Amino acid sequence: MKLVYFAWVRERVGKPEETVTPPAEVATVADLILWLKGRGEEYAYAFETEGVVRTAIDRVHAKPGSPIVGAQEIAFFPPMTGG
Repeated sequence: MKLVYFAWVRERVGKPEETVTPPAEVATVADLILWLKGRGEEYAYAFETEGVVRTAIDRVHAKPGSPIVGAQEIAFFPPMTGG
């Protein structure tokens, strides 16, 4: 699956996107984030505060418990503000 990182998440991870094949036991957004955090300091830093980074699966906002099986693209981005 393709992972895409935006704004300060991209800066912390150090790349705009990548293609990964997580292990079979990684079934939800929360599982994926936990797995990513174990891949290196840059990921641990990007996802250090639980619940801050937002997620979209195939361009639809997703919650931590959302399944990722069959996803083509998962995007991670900080909370958005605006007016």
